[in-house]
Amino acid sequence: MKKSAAPLEPSWEDEQPPVKPLSAEEARKLREQHPPVSPWWVVGGQLVVGLAAALAAWAITGKQAVGWSAGYGALAVAVPAAVFARGLTGRIASLNAGTAAFGFMLWEMVKIALTVAMLMAAPRLVRELSWPALLVGLVLAMKVYWVALAYAPRGRAPKSN
Repeated sequence: MKKSAAPLEPSWEDEQPPVKPLSAEEARKLREQHPPVSPWWVVGGQLVVGLAAALAAWAITGKQAVGWSAGYGALAVAVPAAVFARGLTGRIASLNAGTAAFGFMLWEMVKIALTVAMLMAAPRLVRELSWPALLVGLVLAMKVYWVALAYAPRGRAPKSN
């Protein structure tokens, strides 16, 4: 005996209504209520977390080299992120959608290359380098992207008339 499944009937109730374009006024209000997160806010957060990680690593282990390693790990994220942010906030990157997309990809590649270069230079720049501490600083600084979204300055509340 063969079992067969009943054919699925299309359910039109679950469909979303078509997207309605916003007017200029509606778009302005939406931007005021939900401003974009500044990349400099993220870079600042990465530097603060990096400093905290370095001080905590030094305090926990009692070894200054471990603190420097954790701090350098955070810098290997924050410095390339600052270069990326500077590249994206330039005038050329915002000319049109095409240059914005190209600029994003270009500066992302620069950011990755700079991060790899900083990690390769770490043994020569940090005396008595501790790779585990460097990786802890690096990971903590990378996680700031998510934390910055949660704690970013918010827009103004809509005015009630």
